Amino acid sequence: MSRKGGKSAASSLIELVVIVAVALGLALGIQAFLIKPYRIPSPSMEPTLNVGQRVLVNRLGNDFNDPHVGEIVVFHPPHGADDGQGICGDPHTGQSTPQPCDLPTQQESSQNFIKRVVAGPGDSISIRDGHVVRNGKLQTEPFIRPCVTGDQNCSFPRPIMIPAGEWFMMGDNRGQSDDSRFWGPVPKKWIIGGAFATYWPPDRIGFL
Repeated sequence: MSRKGGKSAASSLIELVVIVAVALGLALGIQAFLIKPYRIPSPSMEPTLNVGQRVLVNRLGNDFNDPHVGEIVVFHPPHGADDGQGICGDPHTGQSTPQPCDLPTQQESSQNFIKRVVAGPGDSISIRDGHVVRNGKLQTEPFIRPCVTGDQNCSFPRPIMIPAGEWFMMGDNRGQSDDSRFWGPVPKKWIIGGAFATYWPPDRIGFL
């Protein structure tokens, strides 16, 4: 009886170890290929997402569908955006000009940014006091924190056209966001995925 009991206990322990190992492997695989958590590093998406809040990002969705206007996405910005300099690939647009940046620098940054898609391929876009004017129509954006009146970085009255395969990103905190206004639209291949839920802190758990 004791031998059988010993074998049974040993088998149960081995089974438990295997189950834990498989579960851990599946969790790591899901994170690597399907869903990945991200921490919000800056106030650029307030009031929608606060500093330190954590979101889940679907890494697989953009392989089958294009990003859509209104979606919050994680992506690699162009080189020059990662140090806050707002470098535009076209020196005649972007910061200190009447047009938002229409051309990103060619090199992709390794950093991750999170912003909202406000325009897509073929759209025209201009910015009025931080509010998006897409295809000539002022957009309804109840989720944003507006710019301070008179902020020069919040108005780009002359529209640009978004090229094929690229998306224009802006933070919801329009007066404190380093975004496509200054460094241009983002190619689809630089977009990691769409943020679909927030899981921390507990009082902010929910879908985006």
